[in-house]
Amino acid sequence: MELGPLMQKFILHWGEMSTRWGINRTVAQIHALLYISAQPLNAEEIADTLSVARSNVSTSLKELQGWGIVRVVHVLGDRRDHFESLKDVWEMFRIVLEQRMRRESEPTIGFVKKCVSEAEAGEADAHTKERLVELEQFFETLIACYEQMRDVPPRSLIKLVRTGDKLGKLLGLGGG
Repeated sequence: MELGPLMQKFILHWGEMSTRWGINRTVAQIHALLYISAQPLNAEEIADTLSVARSNVSTSLKELQGWGIVRVVHVLGDRRDHFESLKDVWEMFRIVLEQRMRRESEPTIGFVKKCVSEAEAGEADAHTKERLVELEQFFETLIACYEQMRDVPPRSLIKLVRTGDKLGKLLGLGGG
């Protein structure tokens, strides 16, 4: 696959940003390639296009499939697996957020709850207990917000965001 300058720029930037999100650069570049590709690609095409090792492509594709944002598709007349990214940005965002909540936030929340229990049992001074309880309340609010928003259809989310923007401007909180 031949990449134009804009495609190259997008793929490189997506890879650079991924490292700030704690995601492997190659994984993100493969995702970016599949996201902007007009047709599904097989692993060899991905490896050749991005100039990365075939083994690295295979590992990265498994990770992306594990996240649920890349899937295997079959192409008539070709026995190889081809891959495509989800194209719906809102669905992709929802899946990534859900995965990050499950993989990162939930274990941390469980740990903080355990710390609060220990603090309430007298294993910490008042200041430490107060800080931990505040953190626990923050996480509980975050989870409640996430759970309320997770099943809202994308069109409704867009309307909600736009309404919130208008409300902010009305209250003098917006920039304009």
